[in-house]
Order: sequence, then C-alpha cells, then structure tokens
Amino acid sequence: MTSRVWGVSALINAISDSLAARFAQCVVRGEISGFTRAASGHGYFTLKDENGGASMRCAVFRRALSQVDFTPGEGMLVEVRGNLSVYEARGELQMVVEGMQRAGAGALYEQFLRLKSKLEAEGLFDPSRKRPIGQFPRRVAVVTSLAAAALRDVLTTLRRRSPHVEIVVAPCSVQGSEAPAQIVSALAQVVLSHHAGTVIDTVIVCRGGGSLEDLWAFNDERVVRAIAQCPVPVISGVGHETDVTLADFAADLRAPTPTAAAELVAQAQAQALRDLAAIASVMGQRVGQRLDNLAQRLDQAAMRLARPAQALSRQQHGLALLEHRMLGASQRHVGLAAQALPIWQSRLVRAVSQQKSQAHQRLDALQNRLHALDPQRVLERGYAWLSDAQGHTVTKASQAAIGSTMDVVLADGRLQVEVSDRSMAAEHPSSGATTSTE
Repeated sequence: MTSRVWGVSALINAISDSLAARFAQCVVRGEISGFTRAASGHGYFTLKDENGGASMRCAVFRRALSQVDFTPGEGMLVEVRGNLSVYEARGELQMVVEGMQRAGAGALYEQFLRLKSKLEAEGLFDPSRKRPIGQFPRRVAVVTSLAAAALRDVLTTLRRRSPHVEIVVAPCSVQGSEAPAQIVSALAQVVLSHHAGTVIDTVIVCRGGGSLEDLWAFNDERVVRAIAQCPVPVISGVGHETDVTLADFAADLRAPTPTAAAELVAQAQAQALRDLAAIASVMGQRVGQRLDNLAQRLDQAAMRLARPAQALSRQQHGLALLEHRMLGASQRHVGLAAQALPIWQSRLVRAVSQQKSQAHQRLDALQNRLHALDPQRVLERGYAWLSDAQGHTVTKASQAAIGSTMDVVLADGRLQVEVSDRSMAAEHPSSGATTSTE
C-alpha cells in the first residue's frame, strides 16, 4: 500500500486541526521568557517549564492582552488559557493565549483584594498618612532575612552611596508561614530601640522577587498594620518592579526593588559633597562682595575724616544758610500777620455785635413766654384758685364736701367760702350753691 504524500502546508494544517480538536481551550502553567510587545499591540513570549525544561512559543493578541490585570515580566510564573496551533510560516507549535493570570492567583488574589478593600476603607492606605522620607538620615534600619540577596544589595548600595549612614539590621524570615510574625517582631524591636534612644530615621522592609505565594507574608494583615503603625517612616522594597503587595500601600514610600529602596533612603555622599561645595562657593562669593562693599565705605569715611576742616566748613555754611532762611520766613510771617490783624479785628467786632443782638432777641421771646404763663394773668381773666382747709388744691367738685370751707384766691384778694351744695357734670341739681364770706 502506497503511503500518502503530504504537502507541507497540508500536513501543517492537518496537524493544526488535530491539535485544535484534541487540546481546545487548554490551560498551561509555566514561566514567561522574552516577553515583547509589538507595535500592533500584540504580545509574544516563550512559556517554559518551572524547572527550565521544555518551552513553547505563545502569542497573545491585543484584545486579550488588554484584559490582563498585570504586566507580564521575565520569570513570572503564570497560567495561560488558549488554543494550540501550528504557526504555518515556520511549522512551529504555538499557543494563542486568550487569558492569563499569575499562577496560584485565584484564591490568593481574591483574598488579597478583600483585605485590600477592608484596610483601604479603614484609611490605612490614605495618602494623607504618608510621611516624607528624610533626605539625610543618620541611622537606617533594614528588616529582612540575613540570608536574603536583598540585604546584600541594600548594604552594598548604602555603603557605596552613603558610607556615613549607620545601618541596623533587624533579621526575620521573609517567606513561609512563620514570616508574618517574625516581620512584626522585627519591626517591634526597631521601634523599641528607637524609643530607647537609638534613634532610627528610616526603616527599609525588603526582600527579593518571587511568586504571589513567595511574597504572601507581605500581604498578611498583621504585617500591614505593623508597617502603618510604625512611628518611623517606612520604605517598602519588596519584590521586583511588577510585584505589588499590601505592604507597599501601607508604607510611606514604595520602591520598585530593594536596591532602589537603598537609593531612595539617602542622597549619594558624592552628590551631597558637590552640593555643599557649590553652596560654599556661592557663600564665599557673597561674603567677598559684602566685604568689598564695606571696604569701600570705610575708604570713603577715612577720606572724609582725613580733611575735617573742610567737613566743618561745609557744616557751618549749611547752618548759616538755614539761619538766613529761618529769619526770612519769620519776618514774612510777622508782616502777613500785621496786615491781616485789622481785618480779623473788624470781623470779630461784627461777630460779637451779631451774637449780642441774637441773644437779646432770644431773651425777649423767653420773657414774653414767661409773662403769658404767669398765674396772676390767669386770675385777672376771671379764674379763681381753690384750696381746702389743709391747703390742697381743689380741681373737681367731688373734692369739696358740703359744709366744708374753701379758700378762694382771686386776682385782687382772697375769699373764704362754705360749700352749701354741689353738683357734678352729669347731675341736674334743683338748687344752687350758697357761699358765705368772712
């Protein structure tokens, strides 16, 4: 029986169809290597076994890549979901990725998001809580593992950039179930030393990169709260640039790597010395300028003092000129006053006469009003003033009892009368009152 002879494209298509039918929507776990993003927005990378064995080329189109909630990076352990196919141009096996997530990120990532929401609602990540990092620390504490490469990176960077800074290492485990409690304990030791007199200016909490599981200690609620409550400003340098932990949100400053944390904690000594030299140069120039100005003023003063007679002559001339001006001004004022005196005298006489005439007019008006209000004038018009035996003025008929004696004052004399009858304004008496004189 003769074997079928395949064309290259036909065989590749047949293999591709078989793969698609056999491995539709499969999920593969591996490490990313050589990730690149093309101008079209599509991503290309190689997915390798964790132990560095087999590898497979992968392509993720722009639409699917836009839905990935992290930035794929070198060595990142991921789980990709997609379809197997054969790249026809080269006959290579490849996977068209439709979804990607960090390996193990399912339950852990959900737990991460829940705790993040909780602590964020409490205000632990509020930017207003962030404190500035001092630019020139004297002592820095490093919280990490003694065996961690991150510690070596931090120590090397600080010794190179700022050898004058004292470094205090608070050792702890940074991975595993015991790590959270040890990190909290190390931070507590730093705070205790700080309050005991060993003043710490900045704390660096750091470790190298790893998977979500490797970094999980820095997502532990105890660690996050300890960082947020630390009285000393904290820099978080956990993982690589693409790694994000809750410790990063709680810290006062996040560094992308442990080395970057060491660079951020203190200014480079060489740069600081250059800045000081520049400041010293500017200060020297300004002091020199100030001294030159003072020297010029001193020279001018010395020249003036060298010829005191000339200075005294100038002062005497100035005094004589001022005296002459003062005499001239006083004479002018006296002349003007003499000319104005008759005019002011005439005005004063007129003003006094006018005020006197007005005063007489007001006095006459007041006398006329007083004369009109004189009680004697009222009596002359036929009125009388009655009072009872006790001297009380009687103004109403009801005040005069029948048989009582009344004192009547008239315009030309007084009468004493006896009340024999009385009538009110509302009454209609049948007989009149009689009076008797004494």
